Amino acid sequence: MTRMAPRDATMFWLSRRSANDVFLLYVFAETATATGELRAFVAARSARIPDLRIRVQEIPGDLDYPRWAPAEFTPQQFVTHPADGPAWHTVLDRIGELLGTGVTATEHPWRLHVFRGVRGAPRSTGPALVAVLQVSHALADGTRAAAIARALFGPDEVVHSNSPRPVDNSSIPRSRPAKILAQAVDSCGQICGWTRTGWPASVLGALRFPQQVIKTTRRGRAAHLAQRALADRTAAGEVPTAAPGFTPGPLNPATTVAADGHRVRLLVVDSADLRIPGHTVTLVALTAISVALASYLAERGAAPTRLGAALPMAVPADGPARNNYRGLSIDLHIDEPDLRTRAALIADDLAARRERALNPLQAVRNRVGETVPAVFAVRDVANADLDTVPPEIDGNTVVSSVNRGAADLAFAGAPVLFTGGFPALGTVMHLTHGVHGIGETVTLSVHSDLAAVPDQDRYLALLTESLTTVIAALR
Repeated sequence: MTRMAPRDATMFWLSRRSANDVFLLYVFAETATATGELRAFVAARSARIPDLRIRVQEIPGDLDYPRWAPAEFTPQQFVTHPADGPAWHTVLDRIGELLGTGVTATEHPWRLHVFRGVRGAPRSTGPALVAVLQVSHALADGTRAAAIARALFGPDEVVHSNSPRPVDNSSIPRSRPAKILAQAVDSCGQICGWTRTGWPASVLGALRFPQQVIKTTRRGRAAHLAQRALADRTAAGEVPTAAPGFTPGPLNPATTVAADGHRVRLLVVDSADLRIPGHTVTLVALTAISVALASYLAERGAAPTRLGAALPMAVPADGPARNNYRGLSIDLHIDEPDLRTRAALIADDLAARRERALNPLQAVRNRVGETVPAVFAVRDVANADLDTVPPEIDGNTVVSSVNRGAADLAFAGAPVLFTGGFPALGTVMHLTHGVHGIGETVTLSVHSDLAAVPDQDRYLALLTESLTTVIAALR
């Protein structure tokens, strides 16, 4: 078995306390292929994708981090949602319900939801086939999940690559093939079983414990020195300053998101409209979101003076971890009325936050968590306060931006029309945004808690208006 990376294990343990699965939406043209054949297609494809042939296996007593164990596809992982040609808004309501659920990663860390004959879907002149890939966050982050989906629905040949360069999701350029990370497998294409030594994992974990404590202590000392060096270089102007926190607002209430309170909406646009010289697609979207959020809150009688967005940024894989990203805290500069100037300020903030996040000293600080014994790590997750909103937060909303490549995906011959995604909600974040491109389309997805955003259609209308206004101002 393959030992799970600590950051992936943290995602697994967090899933016990809060729904944090990754959901990827793909809308295809409808096909005459029978549903049983679609299931057979998924079964055959998934058998060739190592990431879809594993599950989590916990270690007794949490004496070590969980393992990735072999798992075969089962029919229960292909979920058909029966309906007689459902309307698009009905499917969106059902997707909202799914977002409050989680897979059982110890059995199967993924499943595919299928809706057939959908009426009124964007970019479709006839019935559409909607596929929602639900993936445990322990198995993949947003970028890796998109690569898994490309392997599932893409051309027959799957490209495996480990990129040595930073992955920049801040723009959605003209499409290029997405790549899926290679996974060590045995001669049968199966992840190797049990441990290489033949000893039970719990025994190896117990034997590893003293060494882990020593390494954690050493790395803790190194992290302390790195923190001091980072502070010194920041004071000297060599490194951008840390982002100031944001005050929680109406979108960050101290309430738990109800399982049935999730709602989603989507805005699908031509990617050409967002390709503005000197501006990334993500920058255009952030600027539009800044306008829409300020307008929406003002209409509710809660006009903000400052708003921020938490933006996940993909980074190169530095080991076996499947979650490789860092969070950027971006000021949306809603106090700046001129939209060109506002976009420039947001761009400067993006560049500064990215530069600081990629500073090597940050990597030294982050390495501490790689050696903490599992029994301590799982305790910390179990005891973490997930019910209190802190006085300062990284952003009032989340904006996740991923380019999902060329529009050469197909579901048993049915071509893809567009894609979308829904960053998870939590105690702090009750409104999140996805910016996902495929081929010549970009989708802005809105995922919110019904209690925090009771009139989501109004917010989508404001976002549509603001996007048009921002595009006009920046051209």
